[in-house]
Amino acid sequence: VQLVESGGGLVQAGGSLRLSCVVSGLIFHNYAMGWFRQAPGKEREGISCINAIGDITMYSDSVKGRFTISRDNAKNTVYLQMISLKPEDTSVYYCAASVGPSCSENRYHSESTYYNWGQGTQVTVSS
Repeated sequence: VQLVESGGGLVQAGGSLRLSCVVSGLIFHNYAMGWFRQAPGKEREGISCINAIGDITMYSDSVKGRFTISRDNAKNTVYLQMISLKPEDTSVYYCAASVGPSCSENRYHSESTYYNWGQGTQVTVSS
């Protein structure tokens, strides 16, 4: 199984980025997908989840209203559209494949819910 993130970079506060994660080696449309991020010196934070068919999404309070998760099952790809970026959004962003098809409000932000991870892509937001 391989997950490859892309789309990170340097952006000014208030700007936008779209992250992509291409997945291979598993039946993509059977699994929920999540996005996590980790800032220097901080724990990894689960920020979003989308279920297998793409009709249910969940967001942490820190990104709700600014980030949008989506997926294209024909392309084995999950996206994270980020707008109104803030310096505190600066992190390495990771996508992850869940152990099942659903997102749980109680567990989508837990690393143990996911069993495959990408290598991460750096997002830096300057003030």
